[in-house]
Amino acid sequence: MRVGCPKEIKNNEYRVGLTPSATREYVGHGHQVIIETGAGAGIDASDADYEAAGATIAADAAQVFKTVDMVVKVKEPQPAEWAQLREGQILYTYLHLAPDPKQTEGLIASGVTAVAYETVTDGRGGLPLLAPMSEVAGRLSIQAAAHALEKAHGGRGVLLGGVPGVACGKVVIIGGGVVGKEAAKMAIGLGADVTILDRSIARLRELDDLFAGRVQTRYSTSTAIEEEVFAADAVIGAVLIPGASAPKLVTRAMLPSMKKGAVLVDVAIDQGGCFETSRATTHAEPTFEIDGVVHYCVANMPGAVPITSAHALNNATLPFGLALADNGLKALSDDPHLLHGLNVHRGLITNRAVAQSLGREMVDAYEALAA
Repeated sequence: MRVGCPKEIKNNEYRVGLTPSATREYVGHGHQVIIETGAGAGIDASDADYEAAGATIAADAAQVFKTVDMVVKVKEPQPAEWAQLREGQILYTYLHLAPDPKQTEGLIASGVTAVAYETVTDGRGGLPLLAPMSEVAGRLSIQAAAHALEKAHGGRGVLLGGVPGVACGKVVIIGGGVVGKEAAKMAIGLGADVTILDRSIARLRELDDLFAGRVQTRYSTSTAIEEEVFAADAVIGAVLIPGASAPKLVTRAMLPSMKKGAVLVDVAIDQGGCFETSRATTHAEPTFEIDGVVHYCVANMPGAVPITSAHALNNATLPFGLALADNGLKALSDDPHLLHGLNVHRGLITNRAVAQSLGREMVDAYEALAA
């Protein structure tokens, strides 16, 4: 199979869908790999590094899209990219379609088979291709919060770890999954006062055992969220419903009761955000203020640390990507976990959560493939 990787064009996105190491694995499986020139610059991988791994260098993205059978990316295709996709081609990348009807329409019109990293599952009920970026984003969320809390950046002027004789900052994390756990690790490391809210008692028990009393855990109700958010210096939105739009757990009406200069970091922004006032931002302009509350809603947080995140992502995506390259669409039928990643196939939406979020009809993935 001809496998291609274009350079990412989203604002301040420096990751790459295929590292030289991953490229070498595809080539070792007998596939032809075509990399757009400069695609790996953000991770210090040169065209010569890709050529040494066995890839062919394309002069531009158009050459990649035109000639390959499978496109491997990091972020969702932008309008200029989805216009170049075609029927019979496989797109393998993050999609986050639930809050993005325009992209969904573009993929439907293209006829492409779109496999989303964020909905591929594993035998334990996890999301193995989302997890590494959730780990990165969770850790970055505390760095972002600490930076935004500085007075010069519009924040309260609070040091999360405090100093002897001065109280530390209070961090509230809504959601105890991968993002929430990693955010808690970082916040604890800085010496902050940390509370995690979640609706799974079993998960709260796990977190309580994991952190051995270094965090407070609370069952997530509207009352608990209000109490914690109003007392917080920084709130991390770490809520995930796989494939679906995130619920709005912090409302506009709550903002005036928050501390002036408090920070909201919405890690769920790729799925529409879990704060009512969230809107996607970029690394170029990461924050905005509403009612005295600073919002950080960067939609590609791991793109800020591309060397770490690109290699972590490739480690996770490589086995499934090789299966697609080796076996084509049969890989989807053969592996129910990979099949969960199928979001759009030849004009049909095949993921229930995506279809429900967009108010569209959903077709069973097996039926879509068979047709």
